[in-house]
Amino acid sequence: MRRVTVWHDGDCPLCRREIALMRRLDRTGAIEFVDVAGPATCPLDRAEMLARFHAREAGGPLLSGAAAFAAMWRAIPVLRPLGEAARSRLVLSALEHLYLRFLRVRPYLQRWLSRRGARA
Repeated sequence: MRRVTVWHDGDCPLCRREIALMRRLDRTGAIEFVDVAGPATCPLDRAEMLARFHAREAGGPLLSGAAAFAAMWRAIPVLRPLGEAARSRLVLSALEHLYLRFLRVRPYLQRWLSRRGARA
């Protein structure tokens, strides 16, 4: 049974790499990965889903940003301690701050990975 649904940008080279790693770590199949860039049904506007990372734990609310990452981490045994630590408001706030900083550099990393992939 899937415990978490994760929506990701399948057109983003950075996201594809990260999701590939999460799929390898998800040995129990606890996560359903949904490519928002494809024909998937989205719980929000597609542009909004592509702008931030989203996840939903079974029966729970839609989460975004650091809270969504924490939900995904809790479903993967090796990352579960980090996901559980994020239940603390202080830890989650720090992770969200880092996530917002990452979002500023994400376009540059995407372009860099795209150029790197084109050369391979």
